[in-house]
Amino acid sequence: MPMTHDALEADLRAAFPDAVIELEDTAGDGDHWRAKIISTAFAGLPRVRQHQLVYAALGGKMGGVLHALALETSAP
Repeated sequence: MPMTHDALEADLRAAFPDAVIELEDTAGDGDHWRAKIISTAFAGLPRVRQHQLVYAALGGKMGGVLHALALETSAP
């Protein structure tokens, strides 16, 4: 079962409550997403660590219900 917009946003919002989150279903199938996340949680962290925090927030859904996620992360 693919990941819905609301489910993906809820997972991200739980981990990054202050974030500005923009999501796009790039293939229209619920499996391929683009996410732009701006959060104070990313302040001072290298991009790789920012992305690791996002993957951790998804709790193992990558490669399962979520096939691909293109990330753009930054601090405000």
